[in-house]
Amino acid sequence: MHMLQRKMSHLFLLFLLFLAPAFADGGSQKSAQNLCSNDVSHKRQKRDWIWNQMHIKEEIDTPLPHHVGKITSSVRNNNAKYIIEGEYANTIFKVEETSGDVYAFERLDREKKAEYELTALIIDRTNNRSLERPSKFIIKVYDINDNAPVFVQKVFNGSVPEMSPVGTSVTKVTAVDADDPTVSGHATVTYEVTTGGEYFTIDDSGVIYTKEPNLDRETKSTYEIVVQAKDAPGYSGDSSTATVIITLSDINDNFPVFKHSSFHFKVPENISVGGEVGRVKVEDIDEPQHRNTRYSFIQGEFRDTFDIVANPYTNEGIFRPKKPLDFETVSEYRFSIEATDPTVNLRHFKPGNPRSIATVTIEVTDVDEPPVFTKLSYEFKVRENHAEVKTLGSVHAEDPDAAKRKIRYIQRRANPNGDYIRVSNNGVIQLPKPLDREFSSSYNITVAAVEILEDGRLSDRESHAHVHVIVDDVNDNAPELVSPEEPRVCENAAPGKVIVRISAVDKDETSPRGFFRYSLATEDSNFSLIENYDNTANITVKYGQFNRELAKFHYLPVLISDNGDPDLTSTNTLVISVCKCDEKGNFTFCEELAKQVGISIQALVAIFICIFTIIVIALLILLRKRHKKDLSGLGRSVAEIHEQLVTYDEEGGGEMDTTSYDVSVLNSVRKNGLKAEAAPSPYAQVQKPPGNITPGAGGMEMMIEVKKDEADNDRDLLPYDTLHIYGYEGAESIAESLSSLGSGSSDSDIDYDFLNDWGPRFKMLAELYGSEPSEDFVY
Repeated sequence: MHMLQRKMSHLFLLFLLFLAPAFADGGSQKSAQNLCSNDVSHKRQKRDWIWNQMHIKEEIDTPLPHHVGKITSSVRNNNAKYIIEGEYANTIFKVEETSGDVYAFERLDREKKAEYELTALIIDRTNNRSLERPSKFIIKVYDINDNAPVFVQKVFNGSVPEMSPVGTSVTKVTAVDADDPTVSGHATVTYEVTTGGEYFTIDDSGVIYTKEPNLDRETKSTYEIVVQAKDAPGYSGDSSTATVIITLSDINDNFPVFKHSSFHFKVPENISVGGEVGRVKVEDIDEPQHRNTRYSFIQGEFRDTFDIVANPYTNEGIFRPKKPLDFETVSEYRFSIEATDPTVNLRHFKPGNPRSIATVTIEVTDVDEPPVFTKLSYEFKVRENHAEVKTLGSVHAEDPDAAKRKIRYIQRRANPNGDYIRVSNNGVIQLPKPLDREFSSSYNITVAAVEILEDGRLSDRESHAHVHVIVDDVNDNAPELVSPEEPRVCENAAPGKVIVRISAVDKDETSPRGFFRYSLATEDSNFSLIENYDNTANITVKYGQFNRELAKFHYLPVLISDNGDPDLTSTNTLVISVCKCDEKGNFTFCEELAKQVGISIQALVAIFICIFTIIVIALLILLRKRHKKDLSGLGRSVAEIHEQLVTYDEEGGGEMDTTSYDVSVLNSVRKNGLKAEAAPSPYAQVQKPPGNITPGAGGMEMMIEVKKDEADNDRDLLPYDTLHIYGYEGAESIAESLSSLGSGSSDSDIDYDFLNDWGPRFKMLAELYGSEPSEDFVY
């Protein structure tokens, strides 16, 4: 019954809300515009708005509309009308005009909007004038805890070191509840591990901790657990879940273990020190960054012969020899090694792990080794220029192999180069001639020792030794004067004037106590010598006053002796110039001593090369000229026609010139009546019409073209500069042909036999003009 009355009340309110505006005055809009002006122009008694607290629960499941509250004013006016304004006025919220009740016509969701701000007004419905100042009010939406916590992501990742103690933090998950946190219990989230709870746990803040103390990565490296988030206990909110993938990070808690219990290697005896013999492998189940295997020898002899070093990348143990191996001495090495890791965390050490020990056998194989010298370096001493000494000693090498082959010795290098020291086949160091210390104080040779094979051949493997010969000094060189600057003296020098300080050198070895003695070869001079006792001496003026007219140069013989055993003395000539000097003793004029001019070996070689080059060029020129002369002297016969094709720019001797041109051939060809062929010639200066060509010229033209081709293609023959074919000359000229080549066939009655009486110079012309047309010409 109560519910029916409540529904009827709601229907009545709806009827009033929708029908009341229809009976209102049509000028309500106009009155609304004048609200502000009415408030200013009309004075009325102050009144107050009266209404209850506005609030409403979200998601009310009763039929709409939902009563929110009531706005009431103290105005007493039968024409009073309530209206509301705002963003959601007259859409979500509406007010009953007469009673002031506010209704919500939609179900509200606090998570979308928690409160609404509206403005309440009361006006006179007759003139739409405001009866009270507008007042703002807020409608709050109450939370009903209708949202479940939601994780911010579906999958979380975490990591924790293996073997961590219980309670070690792994990671943190977060779930968010959209309900009002100000309402107790509505936004409180609790967490629970639903899958994997035997290994991990979680607190109310979402932090996940380890629950098991011995999580071993080598047993299981990844765990996937499910975490549930829900409202606080006692509230009927829903829940949500998320997946957490937890990875155990590695720690160094495992020792390396050999893959095999024994290892065997073979190595040649000539392996170099530090070379690789072999590798042993271990297995370490920790990750590579935690593999720090160390190898050590624990049992066996000759442990000082090898070293084992761990490869930082592969963790393998590499054997390397620390000294040379010798098959003949030790052919096999056997020892035990242990692999361990000093960086293993002993707190997490798993008891019961056996020691990782392996046996290693290294077998040394025999190699044909080169001979071995008893010493790497030999030293001998000999006095210089000692002719009686022929041998200095010997070098010796042996075959280290079991075959014990014979050895032959060969000299490889020498310093200085030359045949100064020899080595015999059996290793004896010989001197072919005495050694000179002044040439070289020591001599060095390299001797090779080579094994002689069974067939007599020499092995290709050899070893070397150094032989050093020291030449002891013998006092066989006298001291020599060190040439000073040209000594000069003034012609008016006073007695005692120091002219020059002299010194000497000795090619022989000079001991620290060695000294030189100086003296003059003759006392009959105007010079004196005074020793300074520091291996030098001064040359001074003895009497003074030199005469340049008598001698401009004085040649002073100086004796220099050493203190060797025996002592040696040399005579050296010191040339002193007598010069003119001014009052202060400064030299004003001195004659220059004529110097010997010599030519160095390099200059002589350069001169010889120049002379040789000039001779070669001259010979080439002579050969070239001779070759040209031979070509120009080739014989000319009727069977082989060699025309003289010469360029000329003058008329020449005319018909009386019988020595320059042999035109009988041309004339003979013309008389034979050969028909000329019209062939263009690159040398023809004038081309005439074909109809005027003289019969019989075609064969000659062909012959000339052939010779032209030969001349053009043969670079060794003399050049044929120009070619003049006179058979075509004057065909269109009034004066006819001016050439004498055609006069032999002219109609002239002149008898040219008189040309025979003119001598040999006209013989050729007489034969040309006196020849009969019936003569045959064979080509």
